[in-house]
Amino acid sequence: MAGGRRQAPPRDEVLAAAMEMIAERGLEKLTMAALGREVGMSSGHLLYYFRSKDELLLRTLEWSEGRLGAERGRLLARGDSARERLDAYVDLYVPDGLGDPHWTLWLEVWNRSQNADDDARDRQAAIEGAWHRDLVALIAEGVSRGEFRPVDPDRFAARLRALLDGFSIHVAIGLRGTDRARILGHVREFLDESLLADA
Repeated sequence: MAGGRRQAPPRDEVLAAAMEMIAERGLEKLTMAALGREVGMSSGHLLYYFRSKDELLLRTLEWSEGRLGAERGRLLARGDSARERLDAYVDLYVPDGLGDPHWTLWLEVWNRSQNADDDARDRQAAIEGAWHRDLVALIAEGVSRGEFRPVDPDRFAARLRALLDGFSIHVAIGLRGTDRARILGHVREFLDESLLADA
């Protein structure tokens, strides 16, 4: 209404703006004051909603993971072979390159988790659990269809995700010699050697 008090933007709009700021300017430029200017709110108003920068970062990561989870669900629901869908999972998991905003945020949230409370740790575990459950189900399907060797899906998924995390961190921080294409090649070679039934 004209002359009325401006309504606060919806929470998703604030989280999207935070993610966009990370992508465009880097995590160090994401402050409550800068984000407030971006969305037309005071930093005090943002603190009322998010309590702390740690909570803002975790909420932004959860928002980003929700979008990735929906995309992962679409990829895994395709009628492709289990291996083709596993390659799609890996493609989605590995960062696009140096400074990938999702991975930049993920690394920061996990670094801050040393001092996180139980609720924050549970929420972080839920993020990891969703990726793990989907991977376990996909590997189990591949084993049941005879595409994959008869591995323990949970154990194999845990090891594969550890490999993906290590490589992904290298890509996200721009470690020399670990660009995305090279990492995807390493992972596909590992899967060929360790998982394919006809290897």
